[in-house]
Formats: sequence, C-alpha cells, structure tokens
Amino acid sequence: LLLLQHPPVITVGVRGDGGRSNIVVPSARLEELGIEVFETGRGGDVTYHGPGQVVVYPILKLAQHTAGPRRLVQLLEDVIIRLLKHWGIDGHRIEKRPGIWVLMPQPAKIASIGIRIERGITLHGFALNVDMDLTPFQRIRPCGFADCLVSSMNVLCGKTIPLDEVKSDLARIFSEVFSIEWI
Repeated sequence: LLLLQHPPVITVGVRGDGGRSNIVVPSARLEELGIEVFETGRGGDVTYHGPGQVVVYPILKLAQHTAGPRRLVQLLEDVIIRLLKHWGIDGHRIEKRPGIWVLMPQPAKIASIGIRIERGITLHGFALNVDMDLTPFQRIRPCGFADCLVSSMNVLCGKTIPLDEVKSDLARIFSEVFSIEWI
C-alpha cells in the first residue's frame, strides 16, 4: 500500500480522450503554473493531483482479496467512506458518478477512484482531497463532469488536517476492510 502526494499534475485516464477535452485551460497556462499533464493507464477521465491530497496505490493480487474489479472499487469506496466518517464527514456513493461525494448542499467530489488491473495485480487506486488548494480543479472538468464541484476534508472540518494522521488512519482502515495484517 503506497500512500503519497504528487506534485501538481493533471492525469487523463483511459476514458479521457487523448485530445484532453476536459482540460479547460490552454497548455501554455498549465506550463506557467507548473502543472504537467500525463495520460495514464488507469480507469476514469481527467483529475488533478497535488500537495495536500493523499494518493493511495494498493498493489494486490486481485483474486486473493476480492471477486473482481467492481468489488475492488466497492471496497476502496468503503475505505474512503469509513475514513471520512472517522473524521466526522459523511461520504456517499452517487450512481453513475464515480468516486466519493459529500452532500453540502450540492454534491461535491472529495475522492476520485481510477484503477487498472494487469495480470491479476491491481494498479493505481484513489486520491483523497485532504488539506489542499482546490483552485486547480477549476482548470478541468473532473471525471468529465462539467457540473462537478470539488471539496476537501479541511474545508468540511473547518481546520487544518494533518496528512500523517490521515495516512495512518487510511492504512489502519484499509487493513480492516481488506483483512490484511501489516508486518
């Protein structure tokens, strides 16, 4: 289980068009801002990663932990929802809207999920907005949704959220949901 942060970057998944139509600012502006764009092999469309966001890469033999890709996504969603609940935030699934959402009064995305499975091994994972600047999300249509609002744990809690605590909580909750004992 890799828990990390990325420098400012926009990634385009396999559902995104190689033409990057869901990036709404010119490439030159992204260069000025120091935001690189990468096409990835993960599922999903476009998203932003940056400081203050915890990106989680579980590397698992799929058959040892779940019945298939859909169940893997459900388990990852369970991890995120339980983590948010631990911090006093209600996370929700919304049909036909991937990721985890908060209802505040309008739905806002707080976590993105994009997986890939290669030779039975899971790759990629999810990104949780913890304590970050949300402005870069205005430069994209997250997951291809023009009407997508984005939030973070610090906005919802009204305080600074320590990333190390969130990472520790994520590792603990992940081990519970996937029945893994860390050594």
